[in-house]
Amino acid sequence: MKNGKLLLGILMIGLLASSCYTEVIVEDDFIEESPINTALVLENYDIWYVDINATTGNGEVPFLQRAFTLSFDRGVVYANNNLVGIGKTGNGLGVDVGTYGTYSGAVEVDHDVDGLWLLDVYAVNNNTLELYDPSSNTSYVLRGYYRNSFDYDMVFYDNIHYFLQEYQVWEKTYTSEYGALNEFDEENYLQFFSDGGGYFRSSIDGNGIPLSNIQWDYQGDYEVYDVANDASLKTLTLDYDFLGNDYFELYVINDSTIELYHVSSGTVYEFTGRGYMQFLKSGDTGKKRSKVTNPQMNVTRQRNM
Repeated sequence: MKNGKLLLGILMIGLLASSCYTEVIVEDDFIEESPINTALVLENYDIWYVDINATTGNGEVPFLQRAFTLSFDRGVVYANNNLVGIGKTGNGLGVDVGTYGTYSGAVEVDHDVDGLWLLDVYAVNNNTLELYDPSSNTSYVLRGYYRNSFDYDMVFYDNIHYFLQEYQVWEKTYTSEYGALNEFDEENYLQFFSDGGGYFRSSIDGNGIPLSNIQWDYQGDYEVYDVANDASLKTLTLDYDFLGNDYFELYVINDSTIELYHVSSGTVYEFTGRGYMQFLKSGDTGKKRSKVTNPQMNVTRQRNM
């Protein structure tokens, strides 16, 4: 991705015109050009969304692979490594994960866990940067936003797999009075995993019991789908071998509650997350993002909101 692009020098010409200048020293016919103000560029946006699907290369920069967003604020690097709490933690910037210093067209990040990383900074367009790691020949694309215009809902829906996995268990806390009786009425707990391509477990145990006491009755595959021409709608299928697929429209109510609309019965269920797994500075938990392309459904929204 880095071939054919100018190293930050052309980035945001309007922005840099007011902060960068050329100093001419008439001494031995020597002309010195001042450094590009890389810090100003990194700090021009409050939040940089890490577009993991635009990553190129076979290596990785661990703290970039882990983050949904990064922020560069007066020498401190902040990251949102969780969807839960995003928009609230650190006033939207996330947690302090390290420090940084800038050079002309480069940034050196001293990450609290992952150590020192010297990354080249390239322009893609006026609100998009590429951070390139020469040691692994890997590029990450970052898209800049201001806090008051950043669409946090979009982040949830674009990364719904990770949100489902940020709680150990989802407990059913509401079932609508309307809707036809169906087998899923009995299910009170769901658990989602990424291992093996995406599988879930379910339980009919009673509400409110300790997580360690839940007896899992069933394990099967699950799939999340994009919906054509409806970016704010995801659909979910749970593969019950003895019943076939249960099909739901999936909605994010807040950062601890999801709604499953069972299309065939017309029943609405709400599930609340229990056992929040927070990813701060360390990758000890093994949570890292990877490229995900959801299959697409050509359906229309059935839930009346």
